[in-house]
Amino acid sequence: MAGSEAITKLLHRWSEGDDQALNQLIPLVYPDLRRIAAYHMQGERREHTLQPTALANEAYLKLARSPNRRWENRAHFLAVAARAMRQVLIDHARARNRDKRPILIPLEGIEAFAAEKPVDFLLLNEALDKLTVMEARKARVVELRIFGGLKDSEITVLLGISNSTVERDFKFGIAHLHRLMSKEDGTDRRAKAAG
Repeated sequence: MAGSEAITKLLHRWSEGDDQALNQLIPLVYPDLRRIAAYHMQGERREHTLQPTALANEAYLKLARSPNRRWENRAHFLAVAARAMRQVLIDHARARNRDKRPILIPLEGIEAFAAEKPVDFLLLNEALDKLTVMEARKARVVELRIFGGLKDSEITVLLGISNSTVERDFKFGIAHLHRLMSKEDGTDRRAKAAG
């Protein structure tokens, strides 16, 4: 716990404009950023142009340049970092999609997607955006768990909800994402067949 408390103190100092806190913070949070990035990239081929280190670095740069950085704690920082990595991956996937080669990511431990592993990242992102419009908290729980690698206990603290609510929201969110992605995938196949 001392590590999390130290990180929280440094995040608060950084939020208040202490750039020296950032220098002390980087070695403490970089392993988490790298772990999240490696998770996102584990389904990619070796010659992929975006490697985990580059993804972690790009996400870090997005966070460091953010003008309104108010960090509550380590979980909050990692949640924002996960969102930054998701945005980097979206940008990369859109650029790559011009070549008609989708970015595929594995979603290990998520039974609802078991038959479709790995999953097209852009399709997942579109479905997550739609879920956010309909059920923002449930989408956030899914995002924090899938993209942030946060544990239920961290999500509970971050969102101020109970552990059972996190579990229910995650199950609902995954089921709904599965339906949205199946619908999108079916629509795409019909459109290709018609064209």
